[in-house]
Amino acid sequence: MSTDTTTTSEPLLAPHQVIMRPLVTEKGMHRSTRYNAYAFEVSRLATKDDVRKAVEQLFNVRVLRVHTQNRKGKPRRTRFSSGQTRDWKKAIVKLHSEDRIDFF
Repeated sequence: MSTDTTTTSEPLLAPHQVIMRPLVTEKGMHRSTRYNAYAFEVSRLATKDDVRKAVEQLFNVRVLRVHTQNRKGKPRRTRFSSGQTRDWKKAIVKLHSEDRIDFF
């Protein structure tokens, strides 16, 4: 009986499934011009390595560092009922000084 430790139960995500959308905000634009770091909304299942590989493949750049944050949904009210927005994951990706990503 052999035990194979190389198999994982995590799903394999394609690069376009990892990166959902770029976060284009004032703070993000300041971060991109000053520190060459870009923010993305990513899949909640994605790891830092998944994000690194996806950004490198989709935008053809070199990634130095990836920071991730799990963001909680905000409470919202509509007239008589209350609810909550969905939880999501944010990734801040720092690029090599020679690389840039143009969103516009």
